[in-house]
Amino acid sequence: MDQHIDIGAQPDDQPYEVTSFARKHGLTIPVADAVLFAKGPSPSRAACDTAALAFLCAVARYAGKQGRR
Repeated sequence: MDQHIDIGAQPDDQPYEVTSFARKHGLTIPVADAVLFAKGPSPSRAACDTAALAFLCAVARYAGKQGRR
């Protein structure tokens, strides 16, 4: 019997807890809360992960533009 059980994994239909979402993506709690709020009341984890990535890319792009001034 070769079963792998990951206790820390949550199904995609379970909403994120703000602190764990922030830690996973390296966000502050207020930013993580805003990203989760923007995705609606019960979005999938994949949708939230994509939103966090988009936010981080936008911040990096903005920082790059600010550095060239």
